[in-house]
Parts: sequence; structure tokens; C-alpha cells
Amino acid sequence: MHMRGLLCLSVLMAGSVPFAQATDLASQPYHLRFFHTHTGEHLDVVYRIGDRYIPEALDRLDHFLRDHRTGDVHHYDPRLFDLLNDLTASVGRAGAELNVICGYRTPWSNQFLRTHTAGVALHSLHMEAEAIDIRLPGFQTSALRDAALELHRGGVGYYAKSDFIHVDVGRVRRW
Repeated sequence: MHMRGLLCLSVLMAGSVPFAQATDLASQPYHLRFFHTHTGEHLDVVYRIGDRYIPEALDRLDHFLRDHRTGDVHHYDPRLFDLLNDLTASVGRAGAELNVICGYRTPWSNQFLRTHTAGVALHSLHMEAEAIDIRLPGFQTSALRDAALELHRGGVGYYAKSDFIHVDVGRVRRW
């Protein structure tokens, strides 16, 4: 049984959550909306229901977050999608459309960026499909950074001049 399922079961056994409410948790949809700033594409997807990830939805997310320079697709770590879902909920904007600046990067794209811009890591988690650069229109980017830091779920980078944050599911760190 998954950890979340064990938590629901233990809470039910303690009697502090009515059965109907626990059942609602098991069928809770996890929803993300994106606009990709480089491709002009939009994506609106339920990628998980309760503890079950939806394979077709994950495939759509992988394709949407492909390397926009090469078209290469890589399988994303679904924990990143959970992080984004929790991040938008934590700032009171669940279901809001996130702007994607950068998703997956091939090693070639990563090296291209390293030679043409500053602040690109040699071993970027973008190349592992464990990172994303985003902004939330109508929401202060520094406040989004602060909310991401509060989650303690991975790395958080803040790029004030370019108006976006980087989040990943690597070790907890900030820059």
C-alpha cells in the first residue's frame, strides 16, 4: 500500500476523518494547466486521481515539456507535477495556468544555454526531467519563490530579471 493510503487508513482507524471524506481523498483529481512561452501551446490535464497517476496524462505532460529546441521528449518525474500542484494550491491559485519557460533539456540544449546565457548548471536537473522554470501570471514571482521554499521539496532558483523561478525535485537548496 502506498504511504498516502496508509496515512488515510490510519486516520480512518483513529476515527478523526469521516469515511466519506477519506473516500473523497482517494478520488481527488490532481490538475495542472500550462502555457508554454516558447511553443505557444496550452495544456490542461488531470494527471493523477488519488494515488493513481494516469499514464496517458503523464505522456501528454512529457510531450508538452519536451525540449523546445530539439523536440526530444523525456519521461518526467511525476513528483515534479505534484510539487507544482501543491505550489499553486499553497498560494491560493489551484488550477491557475502556469507559464512554462523551460522544461526538459537535452544535453545539447543545456550546453547551448551555458554558452549563450549565465546561470545554467553543467549537470542541470532539466536534463533529467526533474526541473521546470515557471512563472504564475498575475502573481509576484518573489512570492511564488517564497511559497516554493516553504514546501521544502527540492531546489528553488529565483531569476528576478527574467521574472521566473526554477523548481526541481532534487535536494533542497536555493539560489
